[in-house]
Amino acid sequence: MAVEHLLFWTMRYVEQQHPGLLDSLEASLDKLGDPTHGGDKNDDAVRHIAAKMIAGARG
Repeated sequence: MAVEHLLFWTMRYVEQQHPGLLDSLEASLDKLGDPTHGGDKNDDAVRHIAAKMIAGARG
C-alpha cells in the first residue's frame, strides 16, 4: 500500500514537471502483462489496474 501511494504521488509530481509522462505510460500499457502462468493469468486485469492508476494521477 505504501509503495502504491508513493508511486502515485510521484507520477503526479513528475507529470506536473514534465507533461507527457502519463501519456507515455498509457501508451505502454499494451506491453504490460500478468506474470502469472496458467489459468489464472489475466493480462487485461493487470492493464486495467494500471490504467486506473494513470487516470487517478491525471486528477
